[in-house]
Parts: sequence; C-alpha cells; structure tokens
Amino acid sequence: MSTSTPERTSERAPARTDERTWTIAEVAEEFGVTHRTVRHYESLGLLSPERRGTQRVYHRRDRTRLSLILRGKRLGFPLEEIRTIIDLYDAPRGRRSQLEYVLGQIDDRRADLEQRRADLDEALAELDRFGTRCREDLGRLGGS
Repeated sequence: MSTSTPERTSERAPARTDERTWTIAEVAEEFGVTHRTVRHYESLGLLSPERRGTQRVYHRRDRTRLSLILRGKRLGFPLEEIRTIIDLYDAPRGRRSQLEYVLGQIDDRRADLEQRRADLDEALAELDRFGTRCREDLGRLGGS
C-alpha cells in the first residue's frame, strides 16, 4: 500500500465524454477576469484544469472553484483563506466542514468590517467637527 499523496491532476475523475468543458478564454470571459488571472490561480494550486497537450480544459468543478475564489476575493478573504475553504470542499466531510469553517470566517470578517465602519464613522465625525470649527473661524474673520 502506497502512502504517497496523489498529485492534484490525478485527483480529477476521468472526464465523461458528454461532460461540458470550457477553454481558458471561455472561463475568463464568463467570470470577467483575464487569462493571466486564471493562470495565476492555477499556479497557486487553486485551480487544476485538465491538460490536453498545451491546452487547459476546464470542467464544471473548475468553474465552481473559480466562482468560490472570486467570491472570496470580493469579500476580502486572502488567497490562503480561500485555499483552505476550497480544500475543505474536497475533504471527506466536504460540504459540511467547509460550511462550518466558512461561517466562522464570515463572522470574523463581518466583525472586522463593522470595526472598520465604526472607525470610518468616527473619522468622518471628526472631520465634520473640524470642518465646522474651520467655518466658524472663517466666519469670525469676516470678509478679510
């Protein structure tokens, strides 16, 4: 029995002949990203498209992963957190462990954003107070 870990490319189940596939151009256009961005995520191990010669062939799983990556980026998660979330999706407990982890990360991210909002509100209030004081001082100076 071998204890070696299979490479990412061997983790993919063989493609069915009737399964829809996409090119890098189609995937990039659909998700509004550049080819370079898609290749970057691949170089980080976040995506692992099938290779047919020199062409990358994307399956539904790759599109799902790219969707998760981009959603994570929009929500402000660093790529390492996104990798953890995606890896949990592939784990034996799969979706349940992924969702539990994601909920914890969402709570943390939300608390961080709420703190930032409070800090911004305080900064805006301080600017308003300073602006009011400047206008009052300018009014006292009159037309000179």
